[in-house]
Amino acid sequence: MSVENEDVLLDMDGVSEDGDGEIVLESMEQTVIAPTYGSMQPPENYHTAELVEFDLNPDSLFFNDGQRRVDYILVYEDEALKDQTKSTKRSMILKQRKKRQAYESNLMRHGLRLEATRSVVDEKLIFVKVHAPWEVLCTYAEVMHIKLPLQPNDLKVRDSAFNCFTKFFRVNEDIIKPEQEFFTAPFEKDRIHEFYIPDRDQFFNPSTRSRIVQFILSRVEYAIRDNVKKFGINKLLDSAVYKAAFPLHDCRFNYMSEDPNCPNERYLLYREWAHPRSFYKLQPLDLVRKYYGEKIGIYFAWLGFYTKMLVLAAFVGLACFLYGYKSQESCTWSKEVCDPEIGGNIIMCPQCDEQCTYWNLTITCNSSQKLCIFDSFGTLVFAVFMGVWVTLFLEFWKRRQAELEYEWDTVEFLEQEEQPLPEYEAKCTHVVVNPITQQEEHVPYTACGKCLRMTLCTSAVFFWIFLIIASVVGIIVYRLSVFLVFSSNLPRHINGTEAIQKYLTPQTATTITASIINFIIIMILNMVYERVAIWITDFELQRTKSDYENSLTTKMFLFQFVNYYSACFYIAFFKGKFVGYPGDPIYWFGRYRNEECDPGGCLLELTTQLTIIMGGKAIWNNFQEVLFPWIKNLIGRCNAVGSEKIIPRWEQDYHLQPLGKLGLFYEYLEMVIQFGFVTLFVASFPLAPLLALVNNLVEIRVDAWKLTTQFRRVPPEKAQDIGAWQPIMQGIAILAVVTNAMIIAFTSDMIPRLVYYWSFSVPPYGNHSSPTMEGYITNTLSIFNVSDFLGQSRPASTPAWFANVTTCRYRDFRYPPGHEYQYEHNIYYWHVIAAKLSFLIVVEHVVYSVKFIIAYIIPDISKSTRDKLKREKYLTQKLLHETHLKGVKKQMGKVAEKILQGIDDPYRQKYE
Repeated sequence: MSVENEDVLLDMDGVSEDGDGEIVLESMEQTVIAPTYGSMQPPENYHTAELVEFDLNPDSLFFNDGQRRVDYILVYEDEALKDQTKSTKRSMILKQRKKRQAYESNLMRHGLRLEATRSVVDEKLIFVKVHAPWEVLCTYAEVMHIKLPLQPNDLKVRDSAFNCFTKFFRVNEDIIKPEQEFFTAPFEKDRIHEFYIPDRDQFFNPSTRSRIVQFILSRVEYAIRDNVKKFGINKLLDSAVYKAAFPLHDCRFNYMSEDPNCPNERYLLYREWAHPRSFYKLQPLDLVRKYYGEKIGIYFAWLGFYTKMLVLAAFVGLACFLYGYKSQESCTWSKEVCDPEIGGNIIMCPQCDEQCTYWNLTITCNSSQKLCIFDSFGTLVFAVFMGVWVTLFLEFWKRRQAELEYEWDTVEFLEQEEQPLPEYEAKCTHVVVNPITQQEEHVPYTACGKCLRMTLCTSAVFFWIFLIIASVVGIIVYRLSVFLVFSSNLPRHINGTEAIQKYLTPQTATTITASIINFIIIMILNMVYERVAIWITDFELQRTKSDYENSLTTKMFLFQFVNYYSACFYIAFFKGKFVGYPGDPIYWFGRYRNEECDPGGCLLELTTQLTIIMGGKAIWNNFQEVLFPWIKNLIGRCNAVGSEKIIPRWEQDYHLQPLGKLGLFYEYLEMVIQFGFVTLFVASFPLAPLLALVNNLVEIRVDAWKLTTQFRRVPPEKAQDIGAWQPIMQGIAILAVVTNAMIIAFTSDMIPRLVYYWSFSVPPYGNHSSPTMEGYITNTLSIFNVSDFLGQSRPASTPAWFANVTTCRYRDFRYPPGHEYQYEHNIYYWHVIAAKLSFLIVVEHVVYSVKFIIAYIIPDISKSTRDKLKREKYLTQKLLHETHLKGVKKQMGKVAEKILQGIDDPYRQKYE
C-alpha cells in the first residue's frame, strides 16, 4: 500500500509464529518507510539512535549505562560531513540518510535498542551499537527454533584409554575450562520455566545473541517501491548506506581485557589455538564453536580430523618411499640403462620430426634411477592401502560429525531452524499451490521460469568447463612445440664432461616448463571463474543459504576438478599411449606429432606435475592468506595507530578485514582439492600425504590466526555438517580406486616388468633358466630400421657419432624389421594388455569389496551418541509435553467436576 510521496507499512513490536512456520506481525502500529522516489520530506515519527559521547573505556562491550550489552555494530558515514558540492550527490546522500533513518526506526520498533557514538579517529564515522533485550531474545529464539538447555547432562562419560597419551597434546583445562554439557530442546516462550536458567544474562551467550540480532537485521524493511519491499542489512551495505555491520570481539587478541567480567575468549583462542607455538595441540573446538558459531566450528573440526587421519597415511607413504629409495640398489633395469655396455650401446629413435635426432639411452640414467623410487612394489601396496584409508576416514568422520551434531545442537537444524534468504523472500511474487498441504505459497518464479534459469546456468557452467579443456589442449600443443626447440638445442650425447646434460633432458625441460605454465593458467582461470560461478548462483535464486552454498560448491568444484586435474589425467592416461611407431607416427590436428614417454614411462613426469601444482598451490595459498589481510589491516590502521587517543573496542574491530560473503568456502575448496591430489594420484607420489600433513598443520594455525587477529568477528551461523563437500569427497574416494589402479596398470612399468620376469625371461620366450630381470631393457625396446623413415619423420641432420646408424630403438612391443608381421604388435604386447586388464579388474573388485565391508561394519552413529539422543528426546517429551499434558488434564478435570456438579444439583433438590 502506498501514497503519493510516502509508503506506509504495518510494523511490529513483537513477532510470533503460525502453524506453517511463518513469522506473524502482531502489533498494528504504523511505521513510515522511506520512499525511494518523489519528494522526500523527513517524517516526524522517525526514531533514530541517540548520539552519545565515548566513555573512554576501550574494553567496554556495553552501552554507556554499563548495563545493556552490545550485540552488533552498524557503521555509517555522517551525511552532514560528506562532500556535497554536486546536487546529484547531495540528492543521493539525502536518499541514503532517509533509508538509514527509516531502517533504524524500524529496528527500534522491533524492540532493539540503539546507541550511536562518533569515531574518535575519523569524525565522519558513526558507530551504532545494537542491543537485544530479554523479551526480544526470547521471542526470536522461539521463532528461530534455537535449542537451549533443559538440564545438565546426567549420562556418565567413559574416559578414553588413550587419555594418558593425548594429555600432552590437549589444551590445559585450567586455562580453557571444558564446556558443561546439557540436554537441550527448541525454546518455547510459554514454557520458559522448564528451561535451565540459573542466570538470565548468561542464558543466551554472545554468539546466540548476535545470531538473533543478525536475523532481525536481515529482515527489517526500510523502503517500498512498486509494492516491492526493500529490506535487510545486506542491501544497505551493498548500496553504501552502511559501511559495515559486525558483532564485536570481546577483547584484544594479544592482551586480556581490564574488565573483570570479560571472558577474554578471543585472547584465549589466540594463545591456545592460533599461536604458532600451539601447532602440536588439539583444537579447543567447543570454545571455537561458542565464539564463532557452529559453521566455523565444524570446519575446524573436519580439518583437524582430516589432519589426524593423514598421520597414518603419511607414515605408510614415507615407509613406501624409503622402500623404493632403498630398492634403487637392486633395480636391475635401471642399472642396464646406466650401463655403458648396455644402455650406452642402445641408440634411440628420434621423438619428433626433422629437428630431433638419435640419442643414447644412457641420457635417461638419472631419471630411471629416480623412477625406481616411485615405480616399485611399495607403490602397489600404498595404492591399495589408500583405497582403504579413504574409506576409514569418511566413515569415522561420519561418526565424529554425529557426535558434534548432538553436542552442538544441530541434529534437526535443517528441518527447523534455517530460514529463507532475504533475497529469496523479496522475489516471492508468484503464487502456487503446495501439492502436499494444498495451501497457497509464494515462490520467486514459475515452473517455466525455473527451467529457463536452470538451462542458462547449466549452459554457462559447461561453457567454462570446455574453456578449461581448451586451455589444457593449448598446454599440450605447447608441449609438442617446445619439445622441438629443446630437442634441437639441448645435446643428446653424454661425453662425461657436461654433467648438466644428465639432468636437463628435452623431456625434463618440457615437463617442468609446461607444469609451471599450467599452474599459472590454473590460478588465472580460478580468479575469473570465481566471479562467474557467484553470478550464476545468484541468478539461480536459491531459497536458503545452505542451498546457495551447496549449489556454488558443486559449480566451483566441477571447474576446479577440470582445472587442477586435467593435466594430470592427460599425463597419466593419454600421453605416450597413442604415438604409433617411428615409421608411422600419429599427429595432433595433422601437424603436431604426439608426445612419447621416456623409456621408463610417464610416471616420473606425473610425479613432477603433481609436485609442482600441489606444492605451488600450498605455498601460494598460505602466502596470500597471511600477507594480504595483514597488509590491508596495516594500511587501514595506520591513522589509528598514529593517534594517541583511546580507541573503543568497536572502532578497533572496524579496522579489521571482513571475512567475506562466502565465509570459509575457499578454505573448504582448498582442502578438498588437496584431498583429491592425496587420493586420486597417490600411486605416483607416495609423499603426497606427508606434504598434505605438513601443509595442514600450518593451515589450521594460519586460518585460526586470520580469524582471531586479522578479521572482524564473524556473524555466527548454524551448520549441521560440511554440506556438499561430503558427497564430493565420497565421489573422489570411489574414483580414486580406479585412477590409482589405472596408474599402476597403464602409466607405470610394473606390469610389463612382472610379465617379463615370470614369462619372457625364461623359456619358451627367454633364454634364462630362472626368472630374472636381466635383459629387460634389451628385450622390451622394439627395433626400427632407419631406412623405413617416411617423409618428415626422418631426421634433418645426424651428428657424426650417429652417422653409421642402421637401426634404432623405440618404446613399444612390436615385431622387428624383416619379420613376417614387422612393426605390428607382438605376443609380448598382448600378454601385457591381458595382464593389465586382469590387474585392473582384480584390484578394483578387491578394494571396492573391502571398502563396502568397512562402510557396512562401521556405524555412522556411535552407541554413546545414540544413547544421548534417546535420553534427550525422552527428557524433552517428559519435561515439555507430559508436563503440559498434565496441566491440560488438571484443567479439564476441574471443568468436568463443575459440569457434573451442575447436573447433579437439580436432581438432589428434587429428591430432597
